[in-house]
Amino acid sequence: MSANSEKPALPILERIDHLVLATPDLDAGVHHVEELLGVEAVPGGHHPVYGTRNALVALSRSCYLEIIGPDEKILNREEVRVFGIHGLEQPRLVTWAAKGQELEQLVDDALKEMIDLGGVTLGARRRPDGAELTWRFTDPLAARNGGVLPFFIDWGNSDHPAASLPQQCELLEMTLHHPHHDDVKERLRAIGLDMPVAQGDQPQVAATIRTPKGVAEL
Repeated sequence: MSANSEKPALPILERIDHLVLATPDLDAGVHHVEELLGVEAVPGGHHPVYGTRNALVALSRSCYLEIIGPDEKILNREEVRVFGIHGLEQPRLVTWAAKGQELEQLVDDALKEMIDLGGVTLGARRRPDGAELTWRFTDPLAARNGGVLPFFIDWGNSDHPAASLPQQCELLEMTLHHPHHDDVKERLRAIGLDMPVAQGDQPQVAATIRTPKGVAEL
């Protein structure tokens, strides 16, 4: 199914699969998020291909915040190229993932609009409880307007990771900023995501989250 099909569109918050907060040190990044949100992040797992590991905070039953940093047992920070971790000095939101299906068709349709989402890859990780999660996703390393355009993910038959997490936070709003905001808005529309993009000095993803401590901004 193409991005421009006639299937009714989900509200934009429901299209968000997860937000990606990259950090040069995972433990420090987890502490930063826990201080800000007032909840404990749940250890996720390891990504041997990228040399990273993560921790998660649910933002609904089908959306989460991923805190991702180097897995020091595999690579040091300077070697981790995914999400620009090698160049980070502090944690920050770097991009987001959108829910998708029929990813090969979506990639082909995007290329017709001169948008390169990269290839489609199978991912897998094992949770601390031993359960294995598998998913298919477009290339998170593809150039996507500084991370303002998302990569796409399809969990297939796996349970969504957010469903088993404590439900203490809620994503209220995600905002996107880019120096060429009108162009980026058109590129988002071309891949089936009709949403505003504000003018900004640099590409930026920001989020407003309801937490046990009140409303927080990432």
